[in-house]
Amino acid sequence: MDVSKFVKGINDRSSFNQWLGIEVVEVAVGSVSLKIQWREDFGQYSGHLHAGIIGTMIDTACGFSGLTVTTSKFLASNFSVNFLRPAIGDSFVAKAQVIKPGRLQIFTRCDLYAVSGSEEKLVANGDTILCVLPDSDWNDELN
Repeated sequence: MDVSKFVKGINDRSSFNQWLGIEVVEVAVGSVSLKIQWREDFGQYSGHLHAGIIGTMIDTACGFSGLTVTTSKFLASNFSVNFLRPAIGDSFVAKAQVIKPGRLQIFTRCDLYAVSGSEEKLVANGDTILCVLPDSDWNDELN
């Protein structure tokens, strides 16, 4: 299976991801990088990237990293985010990786960076536990 094509196809099918402008930058077995451009409507009351968008980027990147190690469908059973500094930048990059793949659970983690010019600053990180749904397969839906 071409994991890059698979992940990009799932991203392209998500209306929410398309509205956010999530771009799949890099895909390898066990890891994914996503990017969004700053938009004024992504800001919270102080002008920083809204916590909901930060959480979305981390959750999505972690989920997409899970897609690279299984064709089974899954849901996040646990999700946590640490906000390390105000998220201010021209764009934001989420870099996620599978920590431990399993038959019933997939453990993932992600770092989110604010990018301004050539400078990247770590602004948040998070973890998810993905619960694999028995007897489900993305291939059945995508064919």
